[in-house]
Amino acid sequence: MDRGQLTFMGSTVCVMLTLHFTIQLLTQHFMSWKKPKEQIAIVIIILMAPIYAIDSYVGLLDLLGSKPFFTFLESVKECYEALVMAKFLSLMYTYLNISISKNIVPDEIKGREIHHSFPMTLFMPHTTRLDHNSLKLLKNWTWQFVVLRPVCSVLMIALQLLGWYPDWVSWIFTMILNVSVSLALYSLVVFYHVFAKELAPHKPLAKFLCIKGIVFFCFWQGLLLSGLVSVGIIKSTHFWLDVEHLQEALQNVLVIVEMVFFSIVQQHAYSAEPYRTYSVSGSGDKKKE
Repeated sequence: MDRGQLTFMGSTVCVMLTLHFTIQLLTQHFMSWKKPKEQIAIVIIILMAPIYAIDSYVGLLDLLGSKPFFTFLESVKECYEALVMAKFLSLMYTYLNISISKNIVPDEIKGREIHHSFPMTLFMPHTTRLDHNSLKLLKNWTWQFVVLRPVCSVLMIALQLLGWYPDWVSWIFTMILNVSVSLALYSLVVFYHVFAKELAPHKPLAKFLCIKGIVFFCFWQGLLLSGLVSVGIIKSTHFWLDVEHLQEALQNVLVIVEMVFFSIVQQHAYSAEPYRTYSVSGSGDKKKE
């Protein structure tokens, strides 16, 4: 077999492993379905790894796809990433019994200090007090990416199909989305620091790092590959495959491999064990009654 065939075979195995670990974890949750509000959010987050893997695999199968096609595939991943961020914040709210829409904020957490860091201190006081409005602001910082990402995706694909997509427009979209996702991630980090003590039993750091890790690797390795192509380190030696499509293929292969590891890490971060324990204790309580 040549390198191309080995790459496809290895990628197929990795996608199957990701699906195996994900289905295994999902099955465990469905078998211990005790807290639907929490577990629905967890299921959506868990599906991030296989969706990224399958999306990248489709891109790898169609190596000679058009630029709008690859933009569409990238948009699928990033739009789902936006949904995952929203669901992660919703999960944290559920753990803390906070409801922004119903103006429910437990008295014991009101008045806590929120410390902002640079560059947010250019727009916000260094220290603010926790209340309904500050929590709503953190929620809005996350949700702006949830709304902005799909809108930008539609505009990017439409402009490419119409042939109105020069490099400077691409860079504008890139900068807007980078600022947007950075603000969303920043709000989640602030939220974690404020409620670290209350969230500790739920392993929020491990849960957040799973999401952050997927976003981090996909984004920064994409920039690294672009840089290596620009300086001529990555070159195409195939007469039928230009360097731009080779870069897309390398990015897709890396994502496919990485999703195997993240699907394994999710077994720990989003374990169904707490719900199995809840089920046992709950049945025990009923027996006592």
